[in-house]
Amino acid sequence: MEDKAGGSIAPQLDKLTLGVTRVLETSPGVAEVTLVEKEPAERHTIISWEQKNSCVLPEDLKNFYLMTDGFHMTWSVKIDDTPMPLGSMMINSISRLSRLGSSSLYALPNAPTLADLEDDTDEEGNEDKLEKPHFDSRSLIFELDPCNGNGKVCLVYKNTKPVVTPDTEIWFLDRALYWHFLTKTFTAYYRLLITHLGLPQWQYAFTSYGVSPQAKQWFNMYKPITINTALLSEEADAFVNKLDPNKVFKSKNKTPVLKKKLPSQPAGSQKSHTSTTSSKASSVPGNSSRKRDPQM
Repeated sequence: MEDKAGGSIAPQLDKLTLGVTRVLETSPGVAEVTLVEKEPAERHTIISWEQKNSCVLPEDLKNFYLMTDGFHMTWSVKIDDTPMPLGSMMINSISRLSRLGSSSLYALPNAPTLADLEDDTDEEGNEDKLEKPHFDSRSLIFELDPCNGNGKVCLVYKNTKPVVTPDTEIWFLDRALYWHFLTKTFTAYYRLLITHLGLPQWQYAFTSYGVSPQAKQWFNMYKPITINTALLSEEADAFVNKLDPNKVFKSKNKTPVLKKKLPSQPAGSQKSHTSTTSSKASSVPGNSSRKRDPQM
């Protein structure tokens, strides 16, 4: 574990992680649980960010930054005695809490922007019947977590006119640029982040199409500490293909069964079959036993 504060914030970090570090360290196969300790953000840094973006941070997120300037915990699993990175829990620092969809200084004048996708995204219905964020001036969107390239968890201000209100929501933007609602507050999202152990693609458990089969295997091995664990277990057939040998090889199993039934006939039928065969053999004209009869 990296220590950048000389152990001064170690007691706070244990409360901050809700004891999930010990849970991971005692899990089978888990190795190299790393928590990057960060100093609290300066109050003037937060004020400067609010002035720059013309909005006020929600109180719970502001208190989080006053405790630690961002959050980053990773853990690995051992495969053939070689650690492989698996879990990742991350919240960007205040300096990296950048606005999504803002035009770049080096962008071409006529280059397409995310705002050009508004017509496409509005046509898609939302399962929660909530107004989705907009990439244009109707919303302010800031990236909380890059999700290792699997999407983006965003802090969204939806009420921006006439002034930006501090009412925010946490949404997940997938790789297809569809929005999925996560929580109303940052505190609720932080609990989801911790209790899902940073498993790969855990945010997709809150979408209509769920996590991928590969991620589902990790979910089964390291179950999240959440109420939707039972729901994911009930839907295992939707994620993992199961091979039923009885159905796949059904046609091949019939042949050996029929071959075994043919010789296993009742004793009476076998005797009748033998007598029929001998009678047929005795009626053959060239039979030697029939030739001896006239001479006797």
